[in-house]
Amino acid sequence: MKKIGILFGMEDTFPQAFIDRVNSKNEKGIIAEAVSIDKVVQNKGGEYAVIIDRISQDVPFYRAYLKNAALTGTNVINNPFWWSADDKFFNNSLADTLGVPLPNTVLLPSAEHPTDTTGKSFRNLKYPMSWDSIFDYIGFPAYMKPYAGGGWKNVYRLENKEEFWEKHQETGQLVMMLQEEIVFTEYFRVYCLGCKVVRIMQYEPRNPHHLRYVLDGPPVDKKLLATVKDYTLRLCKGLGYDFNTVEFAVRDGIPYAIDFGNPAPDADINSVGAENFEWVVEEAAKMAIAVAKKQKPGKINLTWGTFLREAVEGKQLIFRAI
Repeated sequence: MKKIGILFGMEDTFPQAFIDRVNSKNEKGIIAEAVSIDKVVQNKGGEYAVIIDRISQDVPFYRAYLKNAALTGTNVINNPFWWSADDKFFNNSLADTLGVPLPNTVLLPSAEHPTDTTGKSFRNLKYPMSWDSIFDYIGFPAYMKPYAGGGWKNVYRLENKEEFWEKHQETGQLVMMLQEEIVFTEYFRVYCLGCKVVRIMQYEPRNPHHLRYVLDGPPVDKKLLATVKDYTLRLCKGLGYDFNTVEFAVRDGIPYAIDFGNPAPDADINSVGAENFEWVVEEAAKMAIAVAKKQKPGKINLTWGTFLREAVEGKQLIFRAI
């Protein structure tokens, strides 16, 4: 019997609906349940063929548990090793190599020295930095956000450089990004599962959270939708995320990727709406079942993005040449 587990925290509607949907399909030799952990022993595990991870970004204990499970054969969705390594600024850089349009973005040092460091720790950092050229490159208004994070936490919209200096001091030891504002005419949030299936949803990020998914929105140009789908698949395949959402702001007909590292994206029926909820439950169930059937006990079964696969293959070619 192969077990599909889902690891979750405070969310209520998606986890049980996912479990029920998998089990309702009556696939021979496959069942789904909430993950249950009574002990975590090094290099021991393998109870689950697949685990859908919805919470480890907030619980370090779970992240360590999932890495151990992956080592012993569980296919963890999303890959806990990559999710521990990536960040939004790197993702932006990778997206640029994939040919996806992006807002101009720069990385900023933290306003305060990290704990146990002093000014001497930053001897390689020029002081002052080239702030005028940074501001010219980004322009104002601009957005400042953590280089690694999510949930719209510590995000600032800045009108000018004076406001930048004021707000940057509030960020403490956080490493931030400064990003060009894209004044958009259309906005989309896109689910992508298994790096294959895509659902494009009209979205209004300026609305209250429960009103952001647009129902019965205006018709959208088919060519634009095809481009959004293409960019979504490029990003998810490059990153290796099997359960992700990507956000695009459209300016002058061009979709700019705004946020695309959301490997535990909102799937609550009360925010995404009934139709989107039904789609993600069904597609997540089908994906998990397909992955469970392919899972090989005792082997590494994780999804790795094209960026890492090509890097490893390149090294292998070098080793063979030597």
